Amino acid sequence: MVAWLAAGAIMVAVYVLIYYNFIKGVQCKSDTSLRGKTVIVTGANTGLGKETALDMARRGARVILACRCKQRAESAVFDIRKKSGNNKVIFMQLDLASLKSVRAFAENFLKSEPQLHILINNAGIGGSNNKTADGFNMVWGVNHLGHFLLTQLLLDRLKQCAPSRIVVLASKAYRIGKIDFNDLDPPHNGIIQGFQNYSFSKLCNILFARELANCLEGTNITCYSVHPGCVNTEVFRDLKFWQKVLFVPIIALFFQTPADGAQTSIYCAVQEDIEKFSGRYFADCKVQEVLPHARDDAVARKLWEISERMANLGSH
Repeated sequence: MVAWLAAGAIMVAVYVLIYYNFIKGVQCKSDTSLRGKTVIVTGANTGLGKETALDMARRGARVILACRCKQRAESAVFDIRKKSGNNKVIFMQLDLASLKSVRAFAENFLKSEPQLHILINNAGIGGSNNKTADGFNMVWGVNHLGHFLLTQLLLDRLKQCAPSRIVVLASKAYRIGKIDFNDLDPPHNGIIQGFQNYSFSKLCNILFARELANCLEGTNITCYSVHPGCVNTEVFRDLKFWQKVLFVPIIALFFQTPADGAQTSIYCAVQEDIEKFSGRYFADCKVQEVLPHARDDAVARKLWEISERMANLGSH
């Protein structure tokens, strides 16, 4: 019995060492105040988005939770207000799977909110068999195209309030992402294809931030793509039951909490003196080099042009 207890204690100690040295990740240490600033966080009713919004609220910002589900978002608003002591936290309806909803959100925001200093494109999904309201692959539509349109519609307000920032949630999964311009609407056939679609969308996020930085040069708006780490969130909520049974225990033990995973997004939103890294990719609160296929300016430009057409926007 003693031997079993000793073995258990050793295993717990080893796990704690592994967690705090390799899993927990780097914490943002900036104490930048955001009083007088307005921040939008998409998908802020849970997970990374909620923790990011909470941090923005604690810094004194006016925080807009741009979410699809009114009930869950209003619950998050109540929770964030209570924890932060900041009542300038509000919900605005946004469904990134509908370009009509994105346009309605932007119109509503621009009419009701005179300022915007930080836009955090956080919302995302890991896999889905569904299509967006416009008939696109759901992962592509939510993770890239919806955010692409949202950012374009809010750029003028960000320029008016410069210096301002845009943070785009990407993922290290971009490494296996591939862009086929002849098939930007791949099917979702099983877990492998689903992960490929997710990786493809995350590659698009990085290329979007890169091209966006080029377009915004000289405007005093900077943008950054972010890998939050492996985080225990609802991003893969559409997994099948057997997949959840298989992966949930691993995720619970070896993935970061949403609060830890939000640190790099927070860092890119508030850290001083990182403007020279606009368009770059961050992980663990520091800039990192990406693989060659994620820094191809010709591909980034072509992706931008195709995204403009899909979102029914004029050229930049």
